[in-house]
Amino acid sequence: MKWIIKILQVLWHILIICDFFARSFFIRLFNRDPVKRRQKEIKNTKRTAYWFLRSFNVKLKVKNPEILARLKDEKYLLVSNHSSFLDIFILGAVEKYVFITSTQMSEAPVLGDIVRKAGCLYTDRKKKANLPQEIKRFTEVLSSGFKVVLFPEQAGTDGSTVKEFWRSLFQIAVDAGSTVLPACIRYLRLDGKPVSDENRSVISWYDGINFLKYYWNLMARRIEAELCFLEPLDFDPERMRGELSDLTYEQVRDAFHSYDAQLNF
Repeated sequence: MKWIIKILQVLWHILIICDFFARSFFIRLFNRDPVKRRQKEIKNTKRTAYWFLRSFNVKLKVKNPEILARLKDEKYLLVSNHSSFLDIFILGAVEKYVFITSTQMSEAPVLGDIVRKAGCLYTDRKKKANLPQEIKRFTEVLSSGFKVVLFPEQAGTDGSTVKEFWRSLFQIAVDAGSTVLPACIRYLRLDGKPVSDENRSVISWYDGINFLKYYWNLMARRIEAELCFLEPLDFDPERMRGELSDLTYEQVRDAFHSYDAQLNF
């Protein structure tokens, strides 16, 4: 029975992806202006993320939605922890975001085609010489009024904690004079059981894990997740990227581990 459910979910995903590509084709065909095209691309991405979240049977609880509502008409850099393939859908389903992703992701089969047509930005952490140009390009997108998502955690997290943040790309918010909105994603329950070291590997995805095997294991699951928006950091011309990174990291880390403290209480 579980195999049948998994196959049906895969077929559902194929339909969602086909719909995404069809809409993307017409967006690119009729929108030559890059800003207007990106606006429509991220709207298409939001729609697709919503349906993927439903198809993966993720029950999402959003904490502090009033913060998101308060910033609805503002540009900002959203900074979140990142340990799962599902993180993209969780954030993408609640707002029209431009995601910063890796050049390696853009080169992956199928996934690469999706991120290229989703209005994403690319960074190559292996080539530090490209960093100034990347910061300039990302700043231009943020300054033009888009809400940009940054996952600054150091690579290889298994979702058990929040790793230290890379500081370099926080320069985007400094140069654009924008607010930084910290956010924390936590996976609370898997198939009715609390997420722990015993079952976390089903949800977490990082370098070295075969994607197809990981994807198949996510099928026919019940997942409860929480997205918590934290206190925004307003632009301060005296605040450099290092301090901005540290303040953001402290908020995300503390929010992430507050749930563990509740369980142990």
